[in-house]
Amino acid sequence: MEIKYFRLIKTIVEEGSIANSANKLFLTQSALSHQLRELEERLGFKVFLRSRNRWKLTDEGAELYKLGNEILESIENGFRNIEQLRMGSVGTIKLSTECYSFYQGLPVFVQKMGLLYPEITIDLILEATHQPIPKILSNEIDIAIVTSKPENDTLSSIEVYEDEVFAIMHKENPFSKKDFLDINDFTNLHLIIHSFPLETVSVYERFLKPNKIIPKKISAIPLTEVALEMVNANMGILCMPQWAVKSFKISDDLVFKRISKNGLKRKHYLVFRTADTSKKFIHDFISNFQDSFSKG
Repeated sequence: MEIKYFRLIKTIVEEGSIANSANKLFLTQSALSHQLRELEERLGFKVFLRSRNRWKLTDEGAELYKLGNEILESIENGFRNIEQLRMGSVGTIKLSTECYSFYQGLPVFVQKMGLLYPEITIDLILEATHQPIPKILSNEIDIAIVTSKPENDTLSSIEVYEDEVFAIMHKENPFSKKDFLDINDFTNLHLIIHSFPLETVSVYERFLKPNKIIPKKISAIPLTEVALEMVNANMGILCMPQWAVKSFKISDDLVFKRISKNGLKRKHYLVFRTADTSKKFIHDFISNFQDSFSKG
């Protein structure tokens, strides 16, 4: 039975006359009478007992009216819930990372989110790089990508993927002959990083610092293209995950070497305020980020 017939019955009962019902349903009286007659023919019983000035539901019609009210109310509640969900997906997310290299994989994801969720705006806040956790706590950004879980009761974190940092060098670099770089090799090389402080550089924070090693020379080159050109000129080595340089043209003269025998691996976490987890647009961002990056 079509929804329009339930609305037809409900309107006739509530309006009390064909004339008023026809006006409310934007139908002519003849069209309304035709629909009602068609319905009764399909059902095989009378819905209304009609007289010149009185319309009364039959017993069968009363049950149909009750059923129709339940169905129409359910539909209205459903659309109301959908609208609330839709409104909950509207918002702006300010996103930052603890390292500039992390931004390499974000534009494609932001573009995808723009297509799937046009009501969600994602702003990359470069000024918060290197200090995203304090910026979340001060409400200056909403979500951060970091490699260490913060110890704060007001924050939540979700592991999204794991990668490995490699040493990128020219094939004529003396270290290119080794199977992997060990800790002592770093005392005699020129390390190219994106920016200071050193505590934001994964190879230093996770490998060199615990072993109290400082490279012979360190240069901060914020542009990956320039850093790769320097490496291609055999002027130093750059430590990055392979995914972070996929969008650049890599010379055949460059080689990737593992850092330590087991490799330098790191986990990446999305960090956000626990209080924001009830916001649907935050939830939508997190679930799509997990789906996109956990699959590489």
